Amino acid sequence: MKKILILQGNPRKDSLIAAAAQNYLTGCLENGGAAELIHLSDLNFDLVLRYGYQKSTPLEKDLLDLQQKIKEADHLALFYPTWWGTMPALVKGFIDRVFLPGFAFKYTEKLPVKLLKGKSARVVTTMDSPYLWYKITGSPGFKAIKNSILGFCGFSPVKITALYSTRSTSPTQREKWLHSLKKIGQTDAA
Repeated sequence: MKKILILQGNPRKDSLIAAAAQNYLTGCLENGGAAELIHLSDLNFDLVLRYGYQKSTPLEKDLLDLQQKIKEADHLALFYPTWWGTMPALVKGFIDRVFLPGFAFKYTEKLPVKLLKGKSARVVTTMDSPYLWYKITGSPGFKAIKNSILGFCGFSPVKITALYSTRSTSPTQREKWLHSLKKIGQTDAA
């Protein structure tokens, strides 16, 4: 049975992306996955890596628990809105504090070693921008999360599902998206 950890990074639990995460969870569970949904806003932790990598910042209990859940997971699903071309501060703070050297990667004299190999990931994001505009600007958030963060730590494959122009979509379109995320959850759990 595939173990799936779903992290939802919008501070608002009544958002479209939170509903998408819930539908994804439902799909995973319906297809036999052992899935858990965690709202990052429910965790108690400082978003700031206070000393960078110069000095260790002790991890709060919630972050230690989350590191253990990431280690045990086969698949990580990360849901968040795209704000200013990339992830919100809550998600970036989580990444800064959790994906640390010794846990997610380690440096050697030549190349970094990916410590989270053998895990796959899916990123689901909403954005007000239309597809073409985000593509013209170079899809900065996609490159950061897929290559510079998850790929750097060993996740492969990393799939991205984006819901564009959310501000101008109809309730019918949103329902289609939510249904689609349930099906994606079923597929990812297989």
